[in-house]
Amino acid sequence: MNFLRRVPIWPSLITLVVILTSAMAVSPIFDAANRGAVVDAFLEVPLGYVVIAPVSNVLDTLTLLSANQHFAVFAGSLAIFIFVRTLKRDAGAKAHAIASVVFLCGVVATYAAMAYLPRPMAALRSNNDAVLKIDFHSHTDASHDGHQDVETLREWHRKAGYDVAYVTDHASVAGAERGMANNPNPAGEGVTLLQGIETTWSGEHVTIPNVERVYRGVLTPTRGDVDTAGLRIAGFVPGLEPVVIWNHPRTLGMLPPATGPGTMGVRAMEIVNGAPKDAGRLRASRDQIATMAQGGNVALTAGSDNHGFGYATPGWTLMMIRGWRGATGEAVGLKIEQVIREGGFKATRVVERRVADPGNSKARTAVSVLTVPWTMFTTLSNDERLWWLIWTWLLWSGAWFVQRRRSAR
Repeated sequence: MNFLRRVPIWPSLITLVVILTSAMAVSPIFDAANRGAVVDAFLEVPLGYVVIAPVSNVLDTLTLLSANQHFAVFAGSLAIFIFVRTLKRDAGAKAHAIASVVFLCGVVATYAAMAYLPRPMAALRSNNDAVLKIDFHSHTDASHDGHQDVETLREWHRKAGYDVAYVTDHASVAGAERGMANNPNPAGEGVTLLQGIETTWSGEHVTIPNVERVYRGVLTPTRGDVDTAGLRIAGFVPGLEPVVIWNHPRTLGMLPPATGPGTMGVRAMEIVNGAPKDAGRLRASRDQIATMAQGGNVALTAGSDNHGFGYATPGWTLMMIRGWRGATGEAVGLKIEQVIREGGFKATRVVERRVADPGNSKARTAVSVLTVPWTMFTTLSNDERLWWLIWTWLLWSGAWFVQRRRSAR
């Protein structure tokens, strides 16, 4: 019993989990539509990310959780905290109060770091020069709820490994136009920003690329809604139909898919979204969205839905476009739309970051405090595992040394 009292429980537990999950390791990315392996792209993390792996992994994981998972993780952590405090029967009310304040401050500090702390980012890479990595959904401060200027948004996308990002502010193209004015030429020299706009159609959110450059008259005067008559007219010319992308679908079946050239309808559907309020719902509807997209022959897309918070992205849209690196940004944008019109479901492939996915199960959501960290540990590389062990035992050793010094006084 005296030996057991001296065993460092938390460092030993973390070490055990790091070792056990190495035998169950899985790729940190997968195909969002079929949960299969990704063979033509890989997740790359910079050295700085690896060296602070416990911070990087935890904050990335929290950034990618759904709203329900955030609540469940907090509730589970609180339950564990209360249980641990009940074991300290000799502690007085003051000690419990101080511990409670420290716990709550720790939660607030962790979430503040998740949202605001600049840190190295994991990026998607490919060895195929024809692969184009796209974000179809992001925001600047031109949106009422955006919190970053367009060049900050460009830099965020560069760190995340994107080649192209659509600036899809709410009822505004001002941010997109500022970004396009500074696009690299040719496109392969940096991150190309393209114009889009997020608006509504029958209560659902949609994005229409090039809406104020090529397709005028398809929105109401406030740009807050689709003008269906204008959209129908704009789609009369085969090969030049507006590409309507259905963002984070809420009521499946509400919007019609385009049925061919010269028709009005949705030509792409978002299957991955980074907003906590929408991330869980899309993961739970993953199979239905993929089935609907395949049946309607519409493409699948990923949207970071970046509003200026966090340093992790949930997914990337991959497209095969040969020669895009030597083209202008506008030419790349037009080619993306053409490939989606002509290729439909086969035009894109969505790669998603792996996090615990409870689906529609309330029971699995309720135990997120256990499943979320377990899934995180299964996605670690060997280098990240090494740094987890280094930091775990380094911090424990430091705490032990300080306690030993105090005891000696």
